[in-house]
Amino acid sequence: MANGHYDLKKAKNGQFHFNLKAGNGEIILTSEMYASKASAENGITSVQTNSPDEAQYEVKPSKDGQFYFVLKAKNHQVIGISEMYTTESASKKGVQSVVKNGASTDIRDLTQ
Repeated sequence: MANGHYDLKKAKNGQFHFNLKAGNGEIILTSEMYASKASAENGITSVQTNSPDEAQYEVKPSKDGQFYFVLKAKNHQVIGISEMYTTESASKKGVQSVVKNGASTDIRDLTQ
């Protein structure tokens, strides 16, 4: 099975963000928007550092009854948010996918 990778992108508003994708190409974590490419790259480094530690995740219910999780840095700042999952169990499986794929050094620069 293929390993996960990061897609580094530039938004239409000129800001930068990234998605962590699992080996199957599914987005498993999305970053916030960053003013600079360097800041987004620092965000990827933070995910690589923090993703193996399950204590850095928080599974939360959404207002519509679905579930999602956030990955936080050691300073408690949110560095990534998951997609929505229909069950808490599925959300926890998503956490495991980020634990597994987050350390990836495969960063695909799509900002050109």
